[in-house]
Amino acid sequence: MFRKILVLALGAFSLLVLWAVIYQSWPETSLPDNVKADRIVVQKSKKEMRLFYKNKLLKKYQISIGKNQNGHKIKRGDQRTPEGKYIIDWKNPNSKFHLALHISYPNKKDRRLAGAKGLDPGGDIMIHGLPKYVILFGRLHRLLGFTQGCIMVTNKEMDEIWRAVPVGTPIEIRP
Repeated sequence: MFRKILVLALGAFSLLVLWAVIYQSWPETSLPDNVKADRIVVQKSKKEMRLFYKNKLLKKYQISIGKNQNGHKIKRGDQRTPEGKYIIDWKNPNSKFHLALHISYPNKKDRRLAGAKGLDPGGDIMIHGLPKYVILFGRLHRLLGFTQGCIMVTNKEMDEIWRAVPVGTPIEIRP
């Protein structure tokens, strides 16, 4: 009996590994180097980020977001990704998460809401690549990973987002 269970478990594990290898190596279409986005829309419920130029969809990305996925970020440490309209206000080429675009959270409204409750709204919300300790997961981060409130993509995706998104680009994060 134990032997049958072990054989079934090994078979299931082998299929999972095979699926992960195929998923990881499946080709994705890249944005051309000269493309620039003028708007970003994040749909938290779909774990999707879309880049636009003049209302034309440039590309969709599957993302990882804050572990506590429901609702707007209220305070530091709540593991939520904020919701609302912000801008990409600076870039960090030396991020420990392979490049990072800073989102202008918290804005005045966020500070006022948190302050009314005596809370610190937090900050350092970014679109970023993978940290070094999970770089081998690549696209599998979408299944395994959560952030503290940021938006995470693969390093290859972050390279093209970095090129396509200038400072000052509006970003709307929807529930």
